[in-house]
Amino acid sequence: MFKIAKYIALDIIKSKVVMAYTLLLMAICISVFLTDADVTKGLVSITTIMLIIVPLVSVVYATTYYFNAAEFTELLVSQPISRKNILLGKYIGISSSILSAFLIGVGVPVLLFAFGSTGVILILTGSLLTLCFISLAFLASVAMRDKAKGIGLALMIWFYCSIIFDGLVLVFLYALSDYPLEKVLIAITAFNPIDLARILVLLQLDIAALMGYTGALFQDFFGSGFGIVFSFGLLMVWFVVPLIISLRVFRKKDL
Repeated sequence: MFKIAKYIALDIIKSKVVMAYTLLLMAICISVFLTDADVTKGLVSITTIMLIIVPLVSVVYATTYYFNAAEFTELLVSQPISRKNILLGKYIGISSSILSAFLIGVGVPVLLFAFGSTGVILILTGSLLTLCFISLAFLASVAMRDKAKGIGLALMIWFYCSIIFDGLVLVFLYALSDYPLEKVLIAITAFNPIDLARILVLLQLDIAALMGYTGALFQDFFGSGFGIVFSFGLLMVWFVVPLIISLRVFRKKDL
């Protein structure tokens, strides 16, 4: 498993796409910190950009690489190697490479310019978000045989988490505006890893007052020790559950 992961990681590190992704994140972070003396505003800007770019690159690159390495996967399956080790090896190789790119591109500038609890939480949240969407990419890949359909499904997952989910929540709130839904919103956020990451980071910046009563409620829950553990726990669920489902599908899949 680790030999497979090592081979894939070395192959991806040479990729110009991953290098460009690393340099893009680093350039954005450094330019944000240098152009704005307010560290809080800089972290808000980086969080906004991170929640768009990181999930998109993670899910698209992981899906594309999975399908491009289909012949290599078939070769491994023909060897006396369990399918579990094959898929986990591919996952470790891909995730370690993309995660390293994120840690270099975002982690290093944040630690240099905004070292503190909020910066650390931003890095941890971005790392888990990367792993979550790579897991979702693997689920989309093993569920589809065709490359175009697999990438399309992966993009739909990102589109749902980034845009559609928020629209559905707004429709839900508008339709039931006569009822107290603040506590329900806390439960709803569990269905979107991007929203979990956004709330987890932004509430560490003490800007919940701008969100009114709902923001105060979120601050009481997600800003507490239990709320932080709860949020990270849910992100772990989004990371682990799709990967487990992918393993089960891959074991039974006819390649």
